[in-house]
Amino acid sequence: MGINIKIASDFENALLKIDKITAENIVQKELLDAQVDIFNIIDYIISPALESIGHKWENGDIALSQEYMASKITEEIINEILPLDNPQRNSKPKIGITTLEDQHMLGKQILRSLINSTGFNLTDYGSISIENIKEKIKSDNIEVLFISTLMLNQALTIKEVTEFIELEKTNTKVIVGGAPFLFDDGLWKEVNATAMAKTAVEGLHIAQELMGEL
Repeated sequence: MGINIKIASDFENALLKIDKITAENIVQKELLDAQVDIFNIIDYIISPALESIGHKWENGDIALSQEYMASKITEEIINEILPLDNPQRNSKPKIGITTLEDQHMLGKQILRSLINSTGFNLTDYGSISIENIKEKIKSDNIEVLFISTLMLNQALTIKEVTEFIELEKTNTKVIVGGAPFLFDDGLWKEVNATAMAKTAVEGLHIAQELMGEL
């Protein structure tokens, strides 16, 4: 099964109209008619649609709320077909996502939905402290960790996390994002992060690349 441009476009349009019923019907029809598994549909219909929506937001063609609802609806559809405890889900590598002691959750929620929509599992730690992040890295054996911050002072503390990772030799990959990293595109290197994601779609791409390395 290759990318079906028309079906991916129909799915995208349903998401932008916040029409979950139509979006779900498109997925279910493909599962029955094409007789492929959900991962084929994720690769060739869902992912292209979500990437297109992400680019439209980047270009200012749609509102952030539309991107959020599109990713949320898709996450719900995938979770109904492929529950989080389904053994078919790829649980390797172990992925974590958090914000540092603040409540700017929308960007994190979009990224979480995107990753869940691609069939991977991740743990959402909500908003926690640096010390708690260190504990989770060790206790949960996190291999890829997304950290988002709103304030510069919080962004700078991420270096404590990367130093901890180096000291403990956990080999955890840290992907950072948020306003401070957008204002200073070299900041992610200062805190020794693995990479910086400007958008949720970019974060997903980076995670997929890292997954291939682990």
